Amino acid sequence: MAIPLTAPAAATGATTAATAADTAPGPPPFLAWPGWAHLRHAGWLSLANALWFTAVFHGADALTARRSFRVPVHLAAELRIPFVPAMTVAYMSIYLLFVLAPFVLRTRQELRAAVATLAVITLAGGIGFLLFPAEVAFPPPPESELGIWAGLYHFAADLSLTYNLLPSLHVALSVACVAMFSPRASPKGSVALWAWAALIAASTVLIHEHHILDVVTGWLLAVACVRAVYRTRTAAPPGATPQRGGAVMATALGCDRSTHRGPAPP
Repeated sequence: MAIPLTAPAAATGATTAATAADTAPGPPPFLAWPGWAHLRHAGWLSLANALWFTAVFHGADALTARRSFRVPVHLAAELRIPFVPAMTVAYMSIYLLFVLAPFVLRTRQELRAAVATLAVITLAGGIGFLLFPAEVAFPPPPESELGIWAGLYHFAADLSLTYNLLPSLHVALSVACVAMFSPRASPKGSVALWAWAALIAASTVLIHEHHILDVVTGWLLAVACVRAVYRTRTAAPPGATPQRGGAVMATALGCDRSTHRGPAPP
């Protein structure tokens, strides 16, 4: 599915959604209002990406359902990992990352690169699901253990479908968002973002939706795609340097980038 990534710039020649916060002296804020035009553009890109994700994710699950072959992706010791239904909240917080995207990535170049990265991750995940058809080895949790989290847990479980395990797209998409956001954050903000990604990754195992191998492969897939797609499409002009301390954490995790974060040059 083709997602628009290099559409012509607006009449002014700029491809950014520059805001007063981005053009003010000093480093730009992590979050800022990007303008309605940017939000509309983000909406169309999100719709295209959601349709792509639905086709790949549901298609792979449907194809696996027709096959009897399964690949075990768990270790026996993992079956002793406790079920923690409250972690469903962390699991579902991935959608907040998606909502934040246009308020963090306030240029069209960054936003298109982000959508392209997520689309490539989805495609790679779909290929993995077909090559390694698997099922969760954890037994279904008894209703008595769900408590007040029953409704949210069942909703999350329904969204996850049945067979799409390796790599975990839940982990991959979360880590990719954090890797793309963190260079815009302060050092403390970057640490908080990566802690958020780790919490989401842990939640996939603690609510028994994934196994450890799924998490590891999902994390590595995200790092690889951010490097190969996002960093390539948002490469900085010669001589540009990061303006936010969050790039230090991103560098340590192999997901750094140096991009121009102000308005587009004339």
